[in-house]
Amino acid sequence: MSTDKNRATAAAILPLVGGPDNISSIAHCMTRLRIGLHDRSLVQDEALRALPAVMGVVEDDTYQIVLGPGTVARVTPEFEALVEEARAAAPAPAAAPPAAAAHASLTADGLAAQGAALKQAQKAKNATPFKLFLRRIANIFVPLIPALIGCGIIAGLNGVLMNMGWLPAIVPALAAMASGFMSLIAVFVGYNTAKEFGGTAILGGAVAAIIVFPGVAKIDAFGQPLSPGQGGVLGALAAALLAVQVEKWCRKWVPEALDVLVTPTLTVLISGLVTLFGLMFLAGEASAAIGTFANWLLATGGAFAGLVLGGLFLPLVMLGLHQALIPIHTTLIEQSGYTVLLPILAMAGAGQVGAAIAVYYRLPRNGSLRTTIKSALPAGFLGVGEPLIYGVSLPLGRPFVTACIGGAAGGAFIGLCNQLGTAFGSTAIGPSGWALFPLLDGKSGMGTTIAVYAGGLAVGYLVGFAATYFFGFTRQMLADLNTDPDPAAPASPTSEADKEPALA
Repeated sequence: MSTDKNRATAAAILPLVGGPDNISSIAHCMTRLRIGLHDRSLVQDEALRALPAVMGVVEDDTYQIVLGPGTVARVTPEFEALVEEARAAAPAPAAAPPAAAAHASLTADGLAAQGAALKQAQKAKNATPFKLFLRRIANIFVPLIPALIGCGIIAGLNGVLMNMGWLPAIVPALAAMASGFMSLIAVFVGYNTAKEFGGTAILGGAVAAIIVFPGVAKIDAFGQPLSPGQGGVLGALAAALLAVQVEKWCRKWVPEALDVLVTPTLTVLISGLVTLFGLMFLAGEASAAIGTFANWLLATGGAFAGLVLGGLFLPLVMLGLHQALIPIHTTLIEQSGYTVLLPILAMAGAGQVGAAIAVYYRLPRNGSLRTTIKSALPAGFLGVGEPLIYGVSLPLGRPFVTACIGGAAGGAFIGLCNQLGTAFGSTAIGPSGWALFPLLDGKSGMGTTIAVYAGGLAVGYLVGFAATYFFGFTRQMLADLNTDPDPAAPASPTSEADKEPALA
């Protein structure tokens, strides 16, 4: 039955994105189905948002349909299968899709097309080389998140059993399961790096594997012996990037008859030597500096550091700059078993939830928006913030700012507790909100760690609610938005246009 439900969701989505012939690529991350499109104008945004399984849509480098964790991993294979089946059955170009919605007028379609053009222009403006590079770095680490989550939860369970003295025969087995992936994470990073940047994936993995090989302890670099794993994921990233460049150079200059022998040999040899006698040491120093700085920042900056991090995280997400934090999180997890930054950044989601609840109570007559909030809040509590961000606070403007204030308050609370001695973090990246509880770990005991994190969420909820309730709306916004339109009446061009200034 579950498979039928996922296939039905995929079947409902497919015609609304222009059919199989409009799709150039299919992928998914933790919460979103990511689709590459040939023609953006064929997508029926409103009809997609109306599907029960769809929490929202986001347009970035790909068209992204928010389905939520778990669901997206099950719907994506069904969607891929439907696309392949449709192409095999009807290889000819698909006919134009049906009209977006019965009530959509020509003028509304024109406005929608204009809005899409503006979004595309903004997207092109923001597609700087730096941001595109960060996206590629994120593409390396995002596929690793499920393993980080699974191993992190097993590590937490193992810690509980060990502290309680329960099932001593199982503890070593759980430790092996939790630690095995982390001991080889550099290899996976090297593999994904080479794949992402146009090299042979297995060669990137082979070069990165040098970093975790125990025999490197017999090698001296910069006057001291190397340590297995020195440099970690940063070293693996650098080594694989170098391997890609060496491989491309070899493909250009090595004769075709010798390519199969010479290219992989030179790629591993040259990149391996540079890794052993340079990159491992340098990346090790960089990794140590990141860990030292993160711990120093929270131990000395405390509430102020948490306030800044929690308050700015939502804007960073909007700009795509949060992707720069993924290697930092992974480095911290590799070093100490958890990242101290993620619980603070998760407070941004708490501020978002509080702000959405305030919007719900401030607009008692806006049935449409209140329905959106009610359907999106459960996901928001579990750390899936896209539906609330793109469906509520960001279009309204001021509530997005007050949501950031709530995130800043929650972050300040966590930072202050860290400065007072309760240092903790998350053993994996990806989840936030209530979903982060099973991944928490720290040096002050699980009870204290959970209590502090729960306190931070409560502060974020309350401050986000209060800031939005009292300062999230102008009088004009309330007058424009606090209405109860007849849901049966078709939206007219005039009414849609009149909404725009209030939502800006």
